[in-house]
Amino acid sequence: MFLLSHVIEHIRDSLGLMQEMWRLATPGALAVVRVPHGGSDDAWEDPTHVRPYFHGSFGYFSQPHYWRADYGYRGDWQPEKIMMMVSRSRCVGLNPHQVFEKILTERNMVKEMVCEMRAMKPLRAPQQELQTPPQIEISLVDD
Repeated sequence: MFLLSHVIEHIRDSLGLMQEMWRLATPGALAVVRVPHGGSDDAWEDPTHVRPYFHGSFGYFSQPHYWRADYGYRGDWQPEKIMMMVSRSRCVGLNPHQVFEKILTERNMVKEMVCEMRAMKPLRAPQQELQTPPQIEISLVDD
């Protein structure tokens, strides 16, 4: 298992890092990545952060995502689950669909995200039909 807790947002070559982790991983190995959500001030205020991450960012660590363009990335991590820690006070009276809509349109809804990914070996083809969306979970946390 690989654990990257508030690391990847500091790495300039995240594709290179994930490719090397994939090379070292056994088939089916788990990688857990914890990051501030790109829509939060925490993702942008730290001057050592080099890029923000959103729930759709993790697909770029899988080969099927490259069906449109080849960036030379040769790793393959399947995002299985993305947990978003959301401020409880911002969700009072909302159903899950409304909470997700607010996540997509408002800042500082998500405190941080945790993505669980599996090493897919052998490397899959870059084909759109092989893309599998991750399960998204919303966890309400106190402010």
